[in-house]
Amino acid sequence: MAIERTFSIIKPDATRRNLTGAINAKIEQAGLRIIAQKRVRMTREQAETFYGVHRERPFFGELVDTMTAGPVVVQVLEGDNAIKTYRDIMGATNPANADAGTIRKEFAVSVGENSVHGSDAPETAAVEIAQWFSGNDIVG
Repeated sequence: MAIERTFSIIKPDATRRNLTGAINAKIEQAGLRIIAQKRVRMTREQAETFYGVHRERPFFGELVDTMTAGPVVVQVLEGDNAIKTYRDIMGATNPANADAGTIRKEFAVSVGENSVHGSDAPETAAVEIAQWFSGNDIVG
């Protein structure tokens, strides 16, 4: 297996409920290392850029509102098959469909407030990481 990096966001619904540590524990228990992390308040412009791929979708405005409603924790995760590993521990987007033991099954409030975001491909991860971190911020 190849060591790779992925990007994660602990969303406002989770930071509001003080779940950062619990989510980080699940990440680390899955064998991933958190090699960069910071708590930020996402601006509307940052959220619109980050989720730009969804701009034409009916939920875009609600998504931007949700992501700017409170602080988020942005992270770079590293490990064997990091993208797939993290997506597996995140669980399905709809927490009702998520497997037991996943982050979304345990912590998500709804489809819209589903506690975490993770990159879906290496190319996406590279773009998402670059939006939030410079080289000096990432210490593996």
